[in-house]
Amino acid sequence: MRTRASLLVGLALVASAAAATGSAAASPPTVGWDGTGLQWTSQSVAPGVTVEVGTLDRSTAPYWTVTIDAPATNSLTGQATVAELGTQQWAQDTAARLTAAGYQPRVDVVDWPAFADTPHGVEGVRFRTGQYGTSAVAQAAAATLKAAGFTTAAAEWTGYDADQAPDAQSVHVAVIDPRRFHGDIEATHDGTVAQREKTSAIAAKAGALVAVNGGFFVTADADGYQGVPSGLAAYAGKLESQSAGARAALVLGRNGARIENLVSTVTVRAGNATHDVAGLNRKPGVVRDCGRPGLAPTTRPRQDFTCTSSDELVLFTAEFGAALPTGPGTQVTLDAHGRVVATASRGGTVPAGGSVVQGIGASATWLAAHAIVGARLAVDEQVRDVTTGARINPDGIVSAAPVLLRDGQLAIDADTEGVIDSHDLSFGYAWAEQRQPRTMAGIDRQGRLLLVTVDGRQPGVSEGVTIEEGARLMRQLGAVDALNLDGGGSSAMAVNGALVNHPSDAAGERPIGDAVIVTP
Repeated sequence: MRTRASLLVGLALVASAAAATGSAAASPPTVGWDGTGLQWTSQSVAPGVTVEVGTLDRSTAPYWTVTIDAPATNSLTGQATVAELGTQQWAQDTAARLTAAGYQPRVDVVDWPAFADTPHGVEGVRFRTGQYGTSAVAQAAAATLKAAGFTTAAAEWTGYDADQAPDAQSVHVAVIDPRRFHGDIEATHDGTVAQREKTSAIAAKAGALVAVNGGFFVTADADGYQGVPSGLAAYAGKLESQSAGARAALVLGRNGARIENLVSTVTVRAGNATHDVAGLNRKPGVVRDCGRPGLAPTTRPRQDFTCTSSDELVLFTAEFGAALPTGPGTQVTLDAHGRVVATASRGGTVPAGGSVVQGIGASATWLAAHAIVGARLAVDEQVRDVTTGARINPDGIVSAAPVLLRDGQLAIDADTEGVIDSHDLSFGYAWAEQRQPRTMAGIDRQGRLLLVTVDGRQPGVSEGVTIEEGARLMRQLGAVDALNLDGGGSSAMAVNGALVNHPSDAAGERPIGDAVIVTP
């Protein structure tokens, strides 16, 4: 993301408004951060496994300010919302109102980041006012502005902006060299899919040398079962969650680690009749992060958004580990050989070694007609590389988004993977374009796996990185292929079972879904 002071660019409406109202101008800002300036220390954890800790501490003078958000409309729901960036006309009108109220506006024109699948040039206009020494003072100023009619005023730290050089960062990098390390690199959900556990607890239980949090997962009961992955996941060679569109995945196997865009399909067959299975180990009709056929209001991936379906089959494996969902529909229970042992209304638990298929809508009718006690339901699961179409059989998969690097070049498919919407500036801006805590994975030219956490949301301690900055940091660290894993309060790294970074949640380390662990 590039930002320019409004008086220094050729947006005539904004520039004229600023000139007419006395809006503050600024010199062209420094753009982005690529990992330079870090001071490093190193720890050898085991042969072929090292952990590097990088810290940044410099005086770049970010400050607290008040942002005036622009009115917007959610492109999927049609509901009124707000966006950090607005239009030129909104900028002109807001500049006049702020000045009339006795405030001096700061007007910034923000360019699109270096994403591979979004427009280039101007993304929108950002409005701010004031410079404050503490969050409390900025929040008080925002409250005053709200009372004066600027109802979208909110306190913000400029250190989270890509156009403000960060003053503090804390980065942890685990480097695993497969030529020297002879242990295992695994994806794990600690034995139960529908649960949450802290990264450090998973690591301690497994005796892991290093562990980081893994893919996106359900965090609230309204969106399904907490802890269940909201994208493709496989553990110990077994598929446990379906893909959310063709999103990026870290693939772990006997041939090392790699980063691919993958899709999955699951079907059940009863005699000559087949039916698609829309989901694994999730509540029928509720799909976190979307990205599946037949969903509403979108079939595309949509980060932290829940889509719905009224017609689908969902398969529950023996590793599900929670009470099955209840409600209208059909349920069949299968033994370890795929033979139907019971049909019933929805509910109960998955038997040890068995599985359960639930259907809603027309899919429930199909299931009731074809799943006869004593008959066999054959389940076919496929995971394929989107680029080559080749079928893969990995030991482990954790999935998140977006891709960051391909062959050493930025390849951020943020719109395609649903972490932003180039047609809706109210969606994904803070998530992707402002600095946040991040966990990332990369592969360097020597085939080494890099597991990286960047602390964030801690002014003066560590601010985090934008998605573009994360890509540039991974390249600076030597990665040629890289992807973004789950971040925010989930970002965590444990070494020898102990947490080594500083997660951003006020309550401390967050219980997560799955993890990537390095075991002796």
